[in-house]
Amino acid sequence: MERIQIKGRDEACPPVSSSRDLDIDEDVEDILSDSLGSMFGLQPINVGSPGSPFTYHYTGIQGSSNYPPTTITLRTPDTQAANWNLHASSIWVSALYLADHIDRLDLPAHPYFTADPTVSPLRILELGASAGLPGILTAKLFPSVSVTVSDYPDDQLIKALSGNVALNDVERNCRTIPHGWGSDVSELLDGGLGFDVILAADTLWNSEFHPLLVGSIAKALRPCPHARVHLVSGLHTGRYAIQSFLRRVQSAGLAVDSMAEYEAKGTTEREWDVEREGEDDGERRRWVVWTVLKWSSLNWSHDQGEQLQLCCRKSGEYDAR
Repeated sequence: MERIQIKGRDEACPPVSSSRDLDIDEDVEDILSDSLGSMFGLQPINVGSPGSPFTYHYTGIQGSSNYPPTTITLRTPDTQAANWNLHASSIWVSALYLADHIDRLDLPAHPYFTADPTVSPLRILELGASAGLPGILTAKLFPSVSVTVSDYPDDQLIKALSGNVALNDVERNCRTIPHGWGSDVSELLDGGLGFDVILAADTLWNSEFHPLLVGSIAKALRPCPHARVHLVSGLHTGRYAIQSFLRRVQSAGLAVDSMAEYEAKGTTEREWDVEREGEDDGERRRWVVWTVLKWSSLNWSHDQGEQLQLCCRKSGEYDAR
């Protein structure tokens, strides 16, 4: 089905949260989505459409030199027809929420964060990046951090993602690598021990992909107590998909460090509850879940144990006992 672009429109999409402004060229799909939301009171779960321009304004944190107001310009990716089921041709509310609250990563407090160009930089990986908003914003805010943005090896998708990196002038510290979950991660690692922080937004919606995603995370995450995975997921696809993923990560030696539900367009925070009662689809659309994973202290393989020693000797924290 051919997508019809309406020319000459320059209308702003209704804001997903109060912390940013969005400038989007709308097409028929956007207009229909907004109309349905107005008619039925449903909160939008994504913005943009394939190939459309998208401008994100990060308002920053007043008085913080680490989080100044920043503008990110993107083009929403398209994919080959065979890969439309990836749903990579929109910018999802979870990616917007992660970008809005990028300060929760607290990168300047990480033990390996440094502005010294002679020291190996903190390494960040975004999996399932689509347009790459959280990863590119991180690279823009922290030029001393090394960021890798990655998504499925679809030529059109990767071309758009690479173009967004170039468009925001972060090529010096942000690279684009195609990666199919569950496949070899050597190109992602690029000779390193792994990534200190892994980001993923709205990647848990299909439980069939969970084994592959967990495999990539386990192979790409640096084997170190400081390493963290930040997963932000919209609740529009249900709670049990997220719970299924949590069960899966345990077998990979990972554990939940923290987990909470957040109102996507508000400030309310509440505990995660897989069996929360009294919510329909409209209510679920109002929330995202932010999950932080870390390595469990149990079940280290021999190779992981050796890398753990190498990793932590740098900070003097390794205890062989």
